[in-house]
Amino acid sequence: MEDFTRKIITTPEKLNSLLEKWSDQHDKIVFTNGCFDIVHKGHIDYLHKASLLGTKLMVGVNSDASVQAIKGPNRPVQDESSRMFVLASLEFVNAVVLFNDATPLNLIKKVRPDVLVKGADYKPEEIVGYHEVTSWGGEIHTIEFLEGYSTSKIIRKILEG
Repeated sequence: MEDFTRKIITTPEKLNSLLEKWSDQHDKIVFTNGCFDIVHKGHIDYLHKASLLGTKLMVGVNSDASVQAIKGPNRPVQDESSRMFVLASLEFVNAVVLFNDATPLNLIKKVRPDVLVKGADYKPEEIVGYHEVTSWGGEIHTIEFLEGYSTSKIIRKILEG
């Protein structure tokens, strides 16, 4: 079995090296981001569909602090290291990068993806990084979520017993 933990990018140097390698190979980089607190069927479907839009899929993962700021003091359920580990284990995910900012904009500017992907609950123009990605000729895609799947719904079900 391949050591999928190598897909977890932990330093700026490792990110730079990976991006240089992908550029040299003329890979089409797809970028998406999220909390991915409790990975479920909806996440898998979304990430797989995103991966089909290019040759490499990079997933930006909100740090624990940024998840708390977005979702509240009881989140995340799983720590950032665990969330990154789970995502890196997916065959169609090529790299996982943690970000601590309120949005992934700085990471998007660094990665310069060819394709930026978010859920269809966003209008393309509302997606963080829209203006930057389109300015360098990149594409913006939205993907419909599978109905009935959400981390919040799973947490509610667990708490209700």
